Amino acid sequence: MRLVPPALAAWATAAWTLDAPPRLVGGVVLLCAIVAGVLLSGWGSGARGVPAAGGGASPGGAGGAGGATPVSGARPSDGTGNRSPDGPADRSSGGTGDRSSEGTGDRSRDGTGGRSPTGTSPLSPEGSRSRSSGRSSGWPAGARYEWSRMSGAALLLCVAAAGVSAGLHGADLRRGPVPVLAREYATVTAEVELTSDPRLTRPRVRGDHVTPDSVLVDGQVRSVAAHGEAGTETRAPVLVVVDVRDRAGPEGGRPAGVGRSARRAWLGLLPSTRVRVTGRLAPALTGGDRIAAVLRVRDRGTGAVPVVVRKPSVPQRAAGRLRAGLREATDGLPTDARALLPGLVVGDTSRITPELDEAFKETDLAHTLAVSGSNLTIMLALLLGPPGLARHVERRGLAPRLGIPLRTTALLGGALTLGFVVVCRPDPSVLRAAACGAVVLLALATGRRRSLIPALATAVLLLVLYDPWLARSYGFLLSVLATGALLTLAPRWSAALRRRGLPPRLAEALAAAGAAQALCAPVVAVLSARVSLVAVPCNLLVEFAVAPATVLGFTTLATAPWAMPAAKASAWLASWPAEWIAGVARTGAALPGAGVDWPGGWGGALLLALATAVAVPLGRRLLRRPWLCAACAALLLLAVVRPSPLTRVLTGWPPPGWRLAMCDVGQGDATVLAAGEGTGVVVDAGPDPALVDRCLDRLGITRIPLVVLTHFHADHVAGLPGVLRGRAVGAIETTGFAEPVDQVAFVRREAEAGDVPLVRAVAGERRRLGSLDWEVLWPPARQVPEPEGPNDASVTLLVRSAGIRMLLLGDLEPSGQQALARSPAAARWGGVDVLKVAHHGSAYQDPDLIRAVAPRLALISAGADNPYGHPAPGTVAALRATGAVVLRTDRDGALAVVGTGGRLRVARD
Repeated sequence: MRLVPPALAAWATAAWTLDAPPRLVGGVVLLCAIVAGVLLSGWGSGARGVPAAGGGASPGGAGGAGGATPVSGARPSDGTGNRSPDGPADRSSGGTGDRSSEGTGDRSRDGTGGRSPTGTSPLSPEGSRSRSSGRSSGWPAGARYEWSRMSGAALLLCVAAAGVSAGLHGADLRRGPVPVLAREYATVTAEVELTSDPRLTRPRVRGDHVTPDSVLVDGQVRSVAAHGEAGTETRAPVLVVVDVRDRAGPEGGRPAGVGRSARRAWLGLLPSTRVRVTGRLAPALTGGDRIAAVLRVRDRGTGAVPVVVRKPSVPQRAAGRLRAGLREATDGLPTDARALLPGLVVGDTSRITPELDEAFKETDLAHTLAVSGSNLTIMLALLLGPPGLARHVERRGLAPRLGIPLRTTALLGGALTLGFVVVCRPDPSVLRAAACGAVVLLALATGRRRSLIPALATAVLLLVLYDPWLARSYGFLLSVLATGALLTLAPRWSAALRRRGLPPRLAEALAAAGAAQALCAPVVAVLSARVSLVAVPCNLLVEFAVAPATVLGFTTLATAPWAMPAAKASAWLASWPAEWIAGVARTGAALPGAGVDWPGGWGGALLLALATAVAVPLGRRLLRRPWLCAACAALLLLAVVRPSPLTRVLTGWPPPGWRLAMCDVGQGDATVLAAGEGTGVVVDAGPDPALVDRCLDRLGITRIPLVVLTHFHADHVAGLPGVLRGRAVGAIETTGFAEPVDQVAFVRREAEAGDVPLVRAVAGERRRLGSLDWEVLWPPARQVPEPEGPNDASVTLLVRSAGIRMLLLGDLEPSGQQALARSPAAARWGGVDVLKVAHHGSAYQDPDLIRAVAPRLALISAGADNPYGHPAPGTVAALRATGAVVLRTDRDGALAVVGTGGRLRVARD
């Protein structure tokens, strides 16, 4: 455990000094080095009667001459004058201080790695008591002081080393021409050496549009030229952002197809490739990043296509062939398996859809999508045999079955680890996985979990010194916490569960999942402001499928370049456990109570850590009362499943007899019209599939006869996958104005994937479902003149339900509202009770329409703190001037209208 404080100190120092002023960093390093030198020199130890380093006087200054007689409890000599690195030896009955294996369970010095000749486990109660008693009673004051002095010096030296490493890495961001040119937003021609795989950005809804596709890749600028000057050699880390939109015509200014060709060219590049590009440098958006600048490649014509200056290295080309073979072998698999297998094996998540990615995050299974230490552990265990028998003759691994000696097996394990790092890319996350995976495997193989904590500390220390940016990585923190949980909490919890009658394998799996969740959940709460209630059961359910999927996936990876039919057969076998993993993630995420909102930031993390610290002792007591455990499990199950009748009784949502519900989906629209028990007509889907899906779950909607998409802006259609997820949908009705084209194509793809027919809404259409009926007022079959944009082609509905008249205006703007007012449908506006205000209550409203409609209740869907100022104060004032009660989702949350034509009531979620 003495290595833990230096590792933590180095970690904290690296995180602090990366962007600290150089003079301050230099002062801290110099001070630590001086103090450490003083401690190592033994200055001042004579006054305490303690021998200086290398001195011969016995501790305490009495008894024995020249240090010939060892003091009882002092660290023993091995006969050569070297002291044991582990502090004072455990004392045998002879009291000589020499290590003995007889009856103590201590480590012997015969190289067996922790097994005494008698077979006593180093974690046995006898061995534990022996060590603890020796350390508490065998350390005289002088020896304790000397050891404290050496430990303090080691800690200060680690702090100094971390400061030097972090200072040098931080200086890379500030020196050279790149930071200067970035502050000038200069257009440059640069040679960039790629340090990661290119990746496409995830689509994001911003306002009424989806952000364009871009390729992101990390790299180092090796040469840069600006203002027509000659190139300057440098070495600066940058993030390259490449615009790969395929937009033709005057607005795009480039031929059709250039975006697709640029995308293929960039995504086909491998790490270590050097390319020449022209783009604009810009400063990093946030401080503390590991990049000196952002290089945005937005050239017209074919300028976005990179020019390869130097091909990738031989190892990267070999790794690229393996990864490409894995993708080809999985091409014919079902969608989820096709996306998941490359992620499980080599961390390639390029095929993971946003919906699947969200499901894995919701269930805390995201660690299976990235390369982790478990991948390497599984492969090394396959080579060495079952973990507990790794050092035995009968260890039953692949290597001993082939007659490979132990030393050769160790070399093969090292080669496998090296190949793992190369194929999965030697970026920080993979290096972390290799180091921590090796630590976990060693702990399991030798059974010395407690003594392997220093090994984990050593791995952390070396990695932080190698790459100080890991000290600020949440992924690194989560990996270390999970590994520490497996080495410390999990064995104790597993033993406790076995004592209470659980089968050993189930106890180990449950303890591992619970321990990792207990330590990692506070950090996850910092990132997501949410706590998953299904994380432990979901991790348990996928536990038995991860190993076969990983082994078969690596088999596919290794055989694809040489025997593609065999690789495809292996991939098909791996698809079964992969589909199971994806199914567990989707099912768990679809549960209404899969997670609960939690305060974000480190304050929320501290609160969750305190709650966990209180819950763990209570859990121990609950284990003694099986009936109480069963009751708690039933309550947790009800909280996760949330049956609609029970939820309605406890929360009052949805209110009985609700007619219209406006979901809180942020800056977008999603409205539900009640059409019977569990049935509703959905008008617009909002910008986020998860939010609209959660809203429909809380309303108890399982059948949707019709989805009306008023127009194709992303804040109204991007959530469509959440509407379709797990529900019976009859049809999707849309406007006839098919712009923007990318969102039109998105809706068509989703409808085709869900086998849902698409129909067009036309003014004059009327439909009825029980007590619900509605009429399409807008747009006409042929709009004259042509609308200026999608907003003025919004589908407008007049809805009647239980005597309540509701007008839903979509996103109509003043020109569209005035055209609607001139249409014959305007005569039917009289007596409107509820108005869904157009365009999130923006300032672009026709005041005459507001006065003509004069609703009793006006509902506005807008996102909290949105950058557009919706709803506009003038619009809210105009509505209130007509006598309307104005409610808005950004302040009031989800809203439900209840009552009849004579009496209206609004419930808030």
